[in-house]
Amino acid sequence: MLIGEYTHTIDDKNRLSLPAKFRSEMGKKIVVTPGLDSCLFVFTQKEWLKIEEKLNQSSIGQADSRSFSRHMFAGATEAEVDSIGRILIPEFLRDRANLKSKVVVIGVSSRVEIWNEKTWGEYKKVVEKQADTLAEKLGQVGVI
Repeated sequence: MLIGEYTHTIDDKNRLSLPAKFRSEMGKKIVVTPGLDSCLFVFTQKEWLKIEEKLNQSSIGQADSRSFSRHMFAGATEAEVDSIGRILIPEFLRDRANLKSKVVVIGVSSRVEIWNEKTWGEYKKVVEKQADTLAEKLGQVGVI
């Protein structure tokens, strides 16, 4: 399971060192794609194939399905984790998520997210204020 929050640095060659706790679970080949809420999503190949299958089953007749598929697939890139646990973040993806030198890498169960440090801090403050309301809503649909 991918959990936790870590502050890391993207080096001058656009490489990011994955948290040591994530490396064994992520494997050597991963997929990095534009995420939601102005972050990047990082998936293992196994998880990416599940998402790919679900999106391919969605109706191309629905504009929302087409748009979301384009969002996920067009910006996706395969990456290899090097021998010391780093991945290359292409410039176009860095720009998409406004990533600077310092980033926050978080584990969200089956995926990793990479955030601009400031954006993550602001997002986290908002969500923390809404946590009780969110839990109540999720409880109403049987998630919590």
